[in-house]
Amino acid sequence: MKAKATLALVVGLAAAMLASGRVVAQGLLPGEQPAVVTAIPGVIAAGAKWELVWADFETADGIVGTPDGGVLFAQEQTDTIRKLTFAGEEFIFVSDTHGTGAISLDNEGRLFAVQRACTDSARPFSAACQDLPAVGTLYPQRRTLANSFPDGRPLGRVNDVIADGRGGAFFTVGGAYHVSAEGVVTTVADQDIRSNGIMLSGDGRTLYVTNRDVVLAFDVRADGMTTNRRDFGKLSSDGGDGMAIDAEGRLYVTSNAGVEVFASDGTHLGVMPTPRRAITLAFSGPDKRTLYVPQMGAVGPDGKAWTTREGIRNTAMTIYRIPMLAQGFKGRAK
Repeated sequence: MKAKATLALVVGLAAAMLASGRVVAQGLLPGEQPAVVTAIPGVIAAGAKWELVWADFETADGIVGTPDGGVLFAQEQTDTIRKLTFAGEEFIFVSDTHGTGAISLDNEGRLFAVQRACTDSARPFSAACQDLPAVGTLYPQRRTLANSFPDGRPLGRVNDVIADGRGGAFFTVGGAYHVSAEGVVTTVADQDIRSNGIMLSGDGRTLYVTNRDVVLAFDVRADGMTTNRRDFGKLSSDGGDGMAIDAEGRLYVTSNAGVEVFASDGTHLGVMPTPRRAITLAFSGPDKRTLYVPQMGAVGPDGKAWTTREGIRNTAMTIYRIPMLAQGFKGRAK
């Protein structure tokens, strides 16, 4: 399927502005901020440049890499999962996603999703909408794992998800939870936590969860239950969101400061500034040495930062990528 006309317009306009010099100081597009990258040994070289590869007036969230070097991401407002190839071609991978806002691929190719149903204020739902948010799979088979807690309460606006490698998944919605392959929901943490991103270590034995400006860690038992809650690392800024790991066990976390990098022992190694507010991220590309980072905002057809009228949530996003010294973890998609 061909890319949407709005996408071609936005990316084409951005390229034209860069080529003509009609940009603000330091070569920035409207809405961008300076993003000078300093070296983080073994992670990224000094002066590495962000490349704009995609933009739209709708979201690009919960991104994951694909084996062919492309990425998949959720676009909640259009009810689709979209594929972006390394060459920049875009097409719809899955439709009718029940408002999916984040995805995860396991090693069997199952696409897990947190399905937000009619909870997005940017979508024109009827007040009578009764669809329940859920955690489940969208591909190759559609299956709902859970749409409520054990006490019958609906899940609410589910946020992020990571497949557990056993047919279930960990997910966030205020706290952090696990749903087994049989659909049993258990609590990881629901006290003193405001979660967003969630990620597993390469060996699956450690679960990471963002909690405002702190990353929490939990030990994961063979049965999927978690123990030993602890602070893993402190972000330099608030707004901890998406996460990814690399082949050396380093953890990458998006925040208001950009992409923050932690060693496997929790040592804060540095920050990669981003042109816009970073939301989610994933390694992909040749040899998995390219980092894709969807970020908030885009350039509108008038050459200015895209805005919406008062009361309408601005869901515009731009995907940037950057070459890395570090290699993404190859044991699973993310």
